[in-house]
Amino acid sequence: MSILVPTVVDSDQLHRDALTVLQPGFVGTVPPDWLRRHLAAGLGSVALFGRNVTDPGQLAALTAALRSENPDVLVAIDEEGGDVTRLEAGSGSSWPGNLALGAIDDPALTRDVARELGRALAACGVNYNWAPSADVNSNPRNPVIGVRSFGADPELCARHTAAWVSGLQSVGVAACAKHFPGHGDTAVDSHLGLPVVDVDVDLLRSRDLVPFMAAIEAGAKAVMTAHIMIPALDPALPATLSRAVLSDLLRGSLGYQGLIVTDGIEMGAIADTYGTGEGTVLALIAGADAICVGGGLADEETVLHLRDAIVEAVRAGRLAEERLADAAERVRALGSWARIEAQGELAEPDLAIGLRAARRALRVVRAPGAPVAPVTERPYVASFSPQANIAVGDETPWGVAGMLAARFPGTRTARFGPDVEPGEMAARVLSEAAGRRLVLVVRDAHRHSWMSAALERLVAARPDALVVEMGVPQAVPVGALHISTHGAARVCGLAAVEVLTGQAL
Repeated sequence: MSILVPTVVDSDQLHRDALTVLQPGFVGTVPPDWLRRHLAAGLGSVALFGRNVTDPGQLAALTAALRSENPDVLVAIDEEGGDVTRLEAGSGSSWPGNLALGAIDDPALTRDVARELGRALAACGVNYNWAPSADVNSNPRNPVIGVRSFGADPELCARHTAAWVSGLQSVGVAACAKHFPGHGDTAVDSHLGLPVVDVDVDLLRSRDLVPFMAAIEAGAKAVMTAHIMIPALDPALPATLSRAVLSDLLRGSLGYQGLIVTDGIEMGAIADTYGTGEGTVLALIAGADAICVGGGLADEETVLHLRDAIVEAVRAGRLAEERLADAAERVRALGSWARIEAQGELAEPDLAIGLRAARRALRVVRAPGAPVAPVTERPYVASFSPQANIAVGDETPWGVAGMLAARFPGTRTARFGPDVEPGEMAARVLSEAAGRRLVLVVRDAHRHSWMSAALERLVAARPDALVVEMGVPQAVPVGALHISTHGAARVCGLAAVEVLTGQAL
C-alpha cells in the first residue's frame, strides 16, 4: 500500500506554476478583471472561442490587453479552418478544412493555406492554434472528426499534417497536432462520453500514430491528447490521464519533447467520470504540461478550483513538485518562443488562396445523358441539417441556400432536421419546389438514416435534382449533378455555387 507523503514547497512558486499550466477561457470580448489579475500572477495561457471574437480589430485589441499583463502569454484558439472556425464563426471560414485539402492531395498547397491562416491569426495577436487534427478518420461513422481529418489513409494524413504544421509555424504561430493517439476510430463524441478504441498496438502504430510521428518530425510545438480509452495501451485510464500513453509512448517511444496539452478537461469523457479537478491532477501526473479548459466552464471559479486541486496534490505528495515545475517551464518556453517569433514583420494574409483551394477540392459527377443546365433563376433549396458536434458549433452558417438567394432574389429555401419524418420532408419539398430547379444540400448523409431516406425519395421523384454533399462523401453520387465539397466552409459553398450556376471554369 502506498503512503502519501506531504511535501513542503515554496507556496508562491507553487501557486504560480499551478496557474501557468492552465489554459482557461472567458466570456466576453474584453478581458475581465479576474483574468487580468491571474495573468499578472502567472497564468500562462488564455483560450479564445467564437464568443470572444467580433472582428479582427477587436481581437487584436483583446490580445494586446492580455499581453499587457503577461508578455509571454500563449493566446490559444481552435482555428482549424473548414467547419471549425472561431475567427469567422459568424460567416463561415475563408479556408477549406482538412478533408478538402486531403482530397486535393497537394502538400505544398496545404502548407500555403496553413501559412495564410497563420498570418490571419498572427495579425490578431493569436500565437497558438489548437490545430491541425492529425486523426485518421478510419471510422466513416465517426461523429466528431469527419471532415476535420485529412482522410482515411495514414500516409496521406501524415504528409498533410506535416505540411500544415510547417506552414502555420513558419509565421510564428505554434501548431498543436491533435488528438493523440488518434480519435479517428471512434463512434462516441468525447464531449459527451468516453469512447473506447479496441485495437491492437500494431494497428495503432501502423495507422493512428503515423500522422503524429510526422507532426513530431515537422517540429510541432504542441500535441493535444484525446479523451479516449485504448485498452491495448492502458486498460484502466483514458489517454489524457495515462502515463503509459503520455510519458511512455509519446515522450518515450516517439521522443516528443514539446508541450503536451489536454483536450478540454470539462468534456464529458473526463468531467463525468473523474471530475475536472481530479482529471487535471491525473493528467499532470501522467505527463501533460497544460490543461485546456473554458469551452464550457469559463469563469474565475473554475480557474481557482483547478489551481487549488493542483496545489493540494503537490502538498499531499500525489503530484511531484518537479513534475509541475517541468510542465510550467514548457509552457513558459513556448510563450517565450512565440513572443520572439512575433517580433518579425508579417505580410498580409492571402485570403484568395482559400477559394482557389476549395475549387480544387470539388468532386463533380454528372448523370449520364443530357448535359445539366446551370441554375439561372430562383431555385428551391432544401438543406438537411444534422445536429452539429460541439467542436463545430451550431452558430456557424453553412450550405449554399443564402448564396443562391443573394444571386437570385425570390429563391425559396427550407431547412430540415431529424424531427421531421422523411416522407413528410419529401412531400413538402416536392410540393414547394414545383416548377423550380431543385437543389438538395446534405451533410454526412451516410451517418443519418433520416437524411439518406429523404434524399432517396426526392431524387427518385426528381431525378433532375442537383445534390451538394458538404460532409464526408460516402454514398454513390445521386441526382443529375452531384457535388462533393469535402467540407462546409464558406469557401466550399462558394465553389459549389460556381458550379451550380455555370460560372466555374
